[in-house]
Amino acid sequence: MAEVQLDRLRKVYPDGHVAVAGASFTVADGELLVLVGPSGCGKTTLLRMIAGLESISDGTLRIGGRVVNEVAPKDRDIAMVFQNYALYPHMTVAENLGFGLKLRGRPRAEVARKVAAVAESLGLQSRLAARPAALSGGQRQRVALGRALVREPRVFLLDEPLSNLDARLRLSMRVEIARLHRQLGTTMIYVTHDQIEAMTLGQRIVVLDGGMIQQIDTPMALYDKPANVFVAGFLGSPAMNLLRGTLHRRDGWRLACAAGELALGDALPDQAWAAWRDREVVLGVRPEHLQPAAEGASLQARLEVVEPVGNEIFLNLRFGELPLVARVAPRSLPEPGSLVALGLASPHLHLFDGASGTRIGA
Repeated sequence: MAEVQLDRLRKVYPDGHVAVAGASFTVADGELLVLVGPSGCGKTTLLRMIAGLESISDGTLRIGGRVVNEVAPKDRDIAMVFQNYALYPHMTVAENLGFGLKLRGRPRAEVARKVAAVAESLGLQSRLAARPAALSGGQRQRVALGRALVREPRVFLLDEPLSNLDARLRLSMRVEIARLHRQLGTTMIYVTHDQIEAMTLGQRIVVLDGGMIQQIDTPMALYDKPANVFVAGFLGSPAMNLLRGTLHRRDGWRLACAAGELALGDALPDQAWAAWRDREVVLGVRPEHLQPAAEGASLQARLEVVEPVGNEIFLNLRFGELPLVARVAPRSLPEPGSLVALGLASPHLHLFDGASGTRIGA
């Protein structure tokens, strides 16, 4: 196991494109840290720099306290699991699992012992004689994980390892990876574009966009206090509702936006918001905090689509030209096309600077 330290790590390609702009953070020994962001945000490039598969343009990378900027990938004592499994089709599961150890000249008995132990932990004992073509997608991914595990590296790097699996298999493999991390206590850095994977797996999450770190925190801290509009809109399913407008104080706080005026009431942090009176802001409200209201409604929106998913229902609404989503408990609901009065749960509102997008207030 090892600590991984990134100090102003930067990647600039020959054409001038900045893929990673000064990334600085530390992955604690034994931590499972997730890098998440949209396509092209720099997360995979950053992982490949840690692996030694991409050169570092500037900054310092340390693994276990040792500077490894110029160290070859094979000498960094890391193991990487790829999106496409990268299994050898002509080898059996046992041969795939033990190939890395065999290349390192480990004794045959040691290879067999470690392969058997990893196969048992991953439920692959009955498939050791099979070749990859005879395996399901989930089994192939477990073999790819096992090939990394059998080497007992100091750091695991996982590059979108579940993206080729269907939804049910992704769920079971998320549980498997979390279980393995608890069992092994090994440092893991996991890359994904799926914010649900990030929230359920990561002890901490690094959110990236445009090659820049937007926020680093625990999953629930990111959800409850996003640092800016990007993080607020990216994390959460469905995403946070974001309404841009001018903040006024008249019979309580109000937000004047293109679709109309929202009554926000008095139960707001006046001290933090007062400086933003008569200025452009972005108001954020999570779908679970936008609820049908019999009285004291903040706005009226037209119901377009109802999505029942069992234990909850998503209401897809439109406020003027602005789409909104509310998450409600199963109940008797109005028909699509009707107007729905909605209230905002004021203690859970988020306010962002309309120009920079940064969070306002504590």
